[in-house]
Amino acid sequence: MKRRVFLMAGAGGLAILAARQYGVTHPAVAAEKFEVTHTDAEWRKLLTPEQYAVLRKEGTERAFSSPLNNEHRAGTFSCAGCQLPVYSSKTKFESHTGWPSFWSPLENAVHTTDDSSFGMARTAVSCRRCGGHLGHVFNDGPPPTGQRYCMNGVAMTFTPERA
Repeated sequence: MKRRVFLMAGAGGLAILAARQYGVTHPAVAAEKFEVTHTDAEWRKLLTPEQYAVLRKEGTERAFSSPLNNEHRAGTFSCAGCQLPVYSSKTKFESHTGWPSFWSPLENAVHTTDDSSFGMARTAVSCRRCGGHLGHVFNDGPPPTGQRYCMNGVAMTFTPERA
């Protein structure tokens, strides 16, 4: 196992543990108003515990744990919190990081904020409609954007294209 993958898998486990244990929520996202809103109790009823930890508490799923990492059919990836389409399969690529990765989101689907949690400087990616945490974007992706939107599979659903 490559050191990078090992370190990311460990960091993912720690992040989801911290989210479950301490209720980590990014202040910039928490202060915003969104089209889709629910109380904390409603979110807990609507989402699985894993989805809640990632979408509402900014956790990270364990690397290589999402079936969406190996989803290669044509279709659309949507936010699991509000079903807003956020990524097209046309922009998905194999990053070998253990999380579904895309080189671009759909237009007007996500917003980004600076994230310095856990002593790292990153850019967090959230659903623009419900504020659900989807993952992070990095500047080490393929052309044409050079970006890698590294998303938590548990934060999304997939709908295949109809033939």
